[in-house]
Amino acid sequence: MPPLKAACLAAIALASALLAGCASSGMGGGDIVRAGQPPQPVLISWKSNDGAIDGSMTATLPDGTFQGRFMEITRQTVSDGLGPLWAPWPVGWDDWPDEGVWAGASGWESESVSTQYSGKVIANLTDAGNRQMRCRIQLVTPDTGMKGGGTGRCKVAQGPTFTVTF
Repeated sequence: MPPLKAACLAAIALASALLAGCASSGMGGGDIVRAGQPPQPVLISWKSNDGAIDGSMTATLPDGTFQGRFMEITRQTVSDGLGPLWAPWPVGWDDWPDEGVWAGASGWESESVSTQYSGKVIANLTDAGNRQMRCRIQLVTPDTGMKGGGTGRCKVAQGPTFTVTF
């Protein structure tokens, strides 16, 4: 194989691997526990195309399957919105010496987004009969989204509340 063709194939393989890294999925579950009855298993699966911060979720309970969206609560700042704060000083005020958290502030010259991850995920799901279920999940590692795992509680409207683990 000519060296150029081999290099191109390697670059395509690397790009495919990087793009595949953006999509993620996982599973978790719990048990519905009611007095005088054996625990009933719940299976929850999720899929995301943005690093596990926002996506779809499916919860399979003994009496139905619920589907909907989940989202981690985040806060974002777009650097180009900071522009008026720099004027008339150099962008990022990089004429000051680097001081801890401000080190590298001159990187704000181009548009970028800074995200703070709360670690709190909410989900709103519906079954075929239009019953509603909601979930609150606390992530173990907020900046990795759902793929980092977490625990929470889900509640079916006029139904049980149960603990889930991912």
